[in-house]
Amino acid sequence: MEEQKVHFNIPPFHPKAFQYMEDAVLRQKICGDGHYTKKCAAWMKSQTKSAGALLTTSCTHALEMAALLSGIGPGDEVIMPSYTFVSTADAFVLRGATAVFVDIRKDTMNLDETLIEDAITPRTKAIAPVHYAGVACEMDKICRIAERYQLKVIEDAAQAILCTYHGRPLGAIGDYGCYSFHETKNFSMGEGGAILLKHPGDILHAEIIREKGTNRSQFFRGEIDKYSWKEAGSSYLPSDLNAAYLWAQLEEAEAVHRRRIHSWNLYYELLQDLEEAGHIELPVVPEGCEHNGHMFYIKAGDLEERTALLRYLKEKGISAVFHYVPLHSSEAGQKYGRFHGQDRYTTRESSRLLRLPMYDGLKEEQIRYVVSEIKQFYRYTREPNNLPTAPSIFKINSKLFGK
Repeated sequence: MEEQKVHFNIPPFHPKAFQYMEDAVLRQKICGDGHYTKKCAAWMKSQTKSAGALLTTSCTHALEMAALLSGIGPGDEVIMPSYTFVSTADAFVLRGATAVFVDIRKDTMNLDETLIEDAITPRTKAIAPVHYAGVACEMDKICRIAERYQLKVIEDAAQAILCTYHGRPLGAIGDYGCYSFHETKNFSMGEGGAILLKHPGDILHAEIIREKGTNRSQFFRGEIDKYSWKEAGSSYLPSDLNAAYLWAQLEEAEAVHRRRIHSWNLYYELLQDLEEAGHIELPVVPEGCEHNGHMFYIKAGDLEERTALLRYLKEKGISAVFHYVPLHSSEAGQKYGRFHGQDRYTTRESSRLLRLPMYDGLKEEQIRYVVSEIKQFYRYTREPNNLPTAPSIFKINSKLFGK
């Protein structure tokens, strides 16, 4: 095996982070809601035009806050895709709700908006669309359904910062939106997230939940002379040191965004001929959706082909990965949720999807190397002059994979 030439991810970092972290220490307030926490929150509020934005310890915790703010409890149901990270479901099943999974769209890998209404029951409390790869779900239709049935819309926008749907920022369209600043995201604080609030009336309630159920935020602003325990909450405030690390990146957000889009576009351009030949499928970005270059994926012919391609790329020093295993097929998914309707695309499409290296700082020559090896793989494994999509003609070179 060759040494690793292209990492799957290198966590975002800006040199100013050390300067800002030192400044946070010198300010003698490194706990939650310090100087840099407030700067990051103000940036997000301005970018999204939300009523409020609060930095959290993770996107998981942002989703948990959204569940609490929505009043979700035992016996309730929340509609969501099965093709998502476990946090989308965890936030609601922790409150005693049932995750109701519906199928995804083949093109975007997003929740199929045409299947939502049939999954609604008298117990349904919310819809949780997930903007996969930063590509928007059909939010207009989802919001119309939610309004008709008086449901909350909680956007899992973990991958969707700086993405838009017909000009509107993702995360700021539904009642609540949740971002991730995990080390794999476009902007990172190691572990971290944020919740966006659409309604001004939710801001104080969110602050109380985030501050262990107390109104301490009001106390620190001088609005009250002492704080007390108001309701059940938890500790969802990140350290200001983490926020200082993040702020250095947010200052350069537009430049980072441009570089990632350039890398995404280069992948797409170089791989188009493989799609035209029928070997792979490339991501689909519907009209009116602007993504952020968070990830670049391809779809192989089937699970066997994807497995072989992953092994081949590993042999060539390229770190590529598959993504989510559908939640409804997992032990916890069967315990805490149910799949409504037919699984036409969730399992099939997820077993074909393969994520390629993508991070800020990925070099053009690295992208070209990755693409050249993918093309070499298909030269090895496809018989000439035959239809490339027919499973019967797909052959794996046994020497190549050491079988």
